[in-house]
Amino acid sequence: MASSTPAPAEAYAAARARAAHPRLTEFAGALPFGLDDFQRQACVALDEGHGVLVCAPTGAGKTVVGEFAVHLALAEGRKCFYTTPIKALSNQKYADLVERHGAGAVGLLTGDSSINGDAQVVVMTTEVLRNMIYAEGSPAGPGSGRASRNLDELGYVVMDEVHYLADRFRGAVWEEVILQLPAHVAIVGLSATVSNAEEFGDWLVAVRGDTTVVVDEVRPVPLWQHMMVGNRMYDLFAEQAGELKVDPELLRQTRELTRQDQMAGWVNGRRGRGAPRGKGGIRPPSRVTVIDRLDRAALLPAITFVFSRAGCDAAVGQCVRAGLKLTTDAEVTEIRRIVERHTGDLPQADLGVLGYWEWREALERGIAAHHAGMLPAFKETVEELFVSGLVRCVFATETLALGINMPARTVVLERLVKYNGEAHVDLTPGEYTQLTGRAGRRGIDVEGHAVVVWAPGVDPEQVAGLASTRTYPLRSSFHADYNMTINLVERLGVEQGRELLEQSFGQFQADRSVVGLARRIERNSEALAGYAESMTCHLGDFAEYARLRAQVTEREKTLRRQGSSERRTEVGESLAALKAGDVIAVPGGKRAGLAVVLEAARDAEDPRPLVLTEERWAGRLSSADFPVAVETLGRMRLPRHMDHRTPRGRRDLASSLRNTGIVAPTPQRRRNRGGAGEDAEIAALRRALRSHPCHGCDDREAHARWAERHARLERETEQLRQKVRATTHSLARGFDRIRALLTERGYLSGSGEDTEVTEHGRRLARIWGESDLLAAECLRHGVWEGLEPDELAAVASALVYESRRDNAPVPRLPQGAVTEALAETVRIWSELEQDERRHRIDRTREPDLGFAWPIHRWARGESLAQVLEAAARNGQELSAGDFVRWARQVLDLLEQLASVADRSTPVGRAAARAAREVRRGVVAAGIG
Repeated sequence: MASSTPAPAEAYAAARARAAHPRLTEFAGALPFGLDDFQRQACVALDEGHGVLVCAPTGAGKTVVGEFAVHLALAEGRKCFYTTPIKALSNQKYADLVERHGAGAVGLLTGDSSINGDAQVVVMTTEVLRNMIYAEGSPAGPGSGRASRNLDELGYVVMDEVHYLADRFRGAVWEEVILQLPAHVAIVGLSATVSNAEEFGDWLVAVRGDTTVVVDEVRPVPLWQHMMVGNRMYDLFAEQAGELKVDPELLRQTRELTRQDQMAGWVNGRRGRGAPRGKGGIRPPSRVTVIDRLDRAALLPAITFVFSRAGCDAAVGQCVRAGLKLTTDAEVTEIRRIVERHTGDLPQADLGVLGYWEWREALERGIAAHHAGMLPAFKETVEELFVSGLVRCVFATETLALGINMPARTVVLERLVKYNGEAHVDLTPGEYTQLTGRAGRRGIDVEGHAVVVWAPGVDPEQVAGLASTRTYPLRSSFHADYNMTINLVERLGVEQGRELLEQSFGQFQADRSVVGLARRIERNSEALAGYAESMTCHLGDFAEYARLRAQVTEREKTLRRQGSSERRTEVGESLAALKAGDVIAVPGGKRAGLAVVLEAARDAEDPRPLVLTEERWAGRLSSADFPVAVETLGRMRLPRHMDHRTPRGRRDLASSLRNTGIVAPTPQRRRNRGGAGEDAEIAALRRALRSHPCHGCDDREAHARWAERHARLERETEQLRQKVRATTHSLARGFDRIRALLTERGYLSGSGEDTEVTEHGRRLARIWGESDLLAAECLRHGVWEGLEPDELAAVASALVYESRRDNAPVPRLPQGAVTEALAETVRIWSELEQDERRHRIDRTREPDLGFAWPIHRWARGESLAQVLEAAARNGQELSAGDFVRWARQVLDLLEQLASVADRSTPVGRAAARAAREVRRGVVAAGIG
């Protein structure tokens, strides 16, 4: 039997490691598990003073490295900021750190909550840290002294889910923070596995100094891939000749079902009325069937991704109505206790409209939904119950996959298509991996399971491709905007601001792409020199001769295009002029010969008369069937009750047509439209060609072939040069364009290094949001002066709200001052958009008036039930969770306006009062 005692050399190495890194030894000793190699490597680098980038699969334990940064900060008496992309993850991390270090050592700062903000360890959303950095650099900024003190004492910043910088809407924030944090701060980046981790690490080294990149691609819990066909579960892959391939039995079964589905969809050659659109009669298993099958196979808890809020809620309802129950009586008691703790401060009067009782009943059965349309308190309850194992079945949208710690034993995908806000698109391999990465709980499950529910149209080969692809490059979405530009000019000046943008990951990637383009241009230039030598002619300048030939060819193409356009116009006019009974000639193909018009064309734009040929073919002809204008050869009388759809009707009418005596004309070559004379420009070019010295060269055609190659490569090379010009310094040029617009509008003054931020600019620097400049313009022009608090809330909502669908109903608006102020706000936006177009800047989103009426009613004191009922009467889809989410965004803007406009001004006082009136009931619940 082998001894478990380590060899002397191993024991010595372990003792030496403990002595070299005592703080890591202390930290690891308090963990309930041993550190993996990648975790230890990253922690050692951090302990030795390096920045760290950790890329590892979901559930691998990246956050341990972030928690070690917290441990180091506490041990050193320095501050640590733990940043996350979303408030839910911030709340979850705050709870974890409080449990470990105590409430006195940990704080929380999000848009909704402010708890112990001066603590040694503060969890926050990344935007909060960005705003803190800018406030530190602005003497006039609110709380700048506190911000400066916080940053001076800051030792570590953990950036959880740092790959979020690829997000096209919010990703720039991560790069702003990385670029502008003080040099003494060590950054700990925690990222999902990306294929260009080394590139990202190279950039961090360039802008932050010494950074260790640690990549681990091994999942701590193995993931098995399955497909559920009917109520039977198949392994997606099977081993064949030592290789993993798609299970042949799965392929055979799905192909047979696909064939049956196609057959079931057709009856007597037509699509069956009872079949789903585009499908036959075979449907995927019900959600209840899927959950029951997983339960019997001991594969719960499970997360089922549905990609639709309504679909999530409907799935929960289906399971409840089917009587599905996944909990014991003891678990129901514990569920009720946790529900009460999270929802005890919700107004009793609102519980009915919130759907509280139905929601709680589902929880007591171990079933829940999770999506952005839910009340925050409801989502937090579901998260805790799921992690505790009390809820065993969650139907979720993809937002759950964005970092929230909710691992499951199994992940189910109902579809491989999702709506991205503009269109229905296929899941990418990266999205598939992000979603299925939730399967397999470390320390609980031996293995995780991913299940794709088969439906007609789903190909196992496609699923296998998603599951086996491992290329997920991280692409920067960094770009300058108004607030960033103002703050950069304020803090750094124009030149340093431009230099900072040049250091972004976005420009870093762009410049790397330029290197490849430059190499191609260099290779092309060498080839062009060779081509030029090969086409050299001893009689003269062959390049000049080649240009003359090209001009002749281009002129001929132009004339052909013009002639073709004229021909189409003439043919169309002649077809539109045909009348029933006209006899014409069809020029070629199977329909060649005489034809009689049965029905004149209906559409003059695209004339298609109905005809019958002498060979008994009946159908519509178009201008594509005629090379020249159609001429009427004669007329014939049509029978009063002729039916061309019957064989007898076609036969009798074709016989009458042949008996008219009209003869189809013999095809003739069409005469040149230019008449006897040649086009004057072509004639002059051809004379120049014939008189050129190279025209008499014996090798003229060989030289011409080299000249054509030279011209093609020159065009390609010029396109590459244009790409280089567009890529190089692209972010700095965008910065300059924004500065020009802000200078025009009075937010900046001066030029070059003499540029200064004006009073209006300092106000803009303190407004954070997608419509920051529009808000500043409305304040500047006094558009919102004189509004009552509830009216200001309604108008401000237009700058933050965004309808979920393009065909939203025309919103009802409060009459009077609100309507006038909104109209003026839209007018200012229209002028601003015109300026943005002129300066080639991304346009500010048009104000959306869809939330004005609901928030106006809420701000004047109406109940949640009254607000939602009024919205429903107006045809507006507004759940309680959506209302709370948008109300909190309006609240955030109102609080900014109260600060920026100054509470001593009418707008500032109205904004402060409006914020107090919005911040009540369910909107205030859960806000610290």
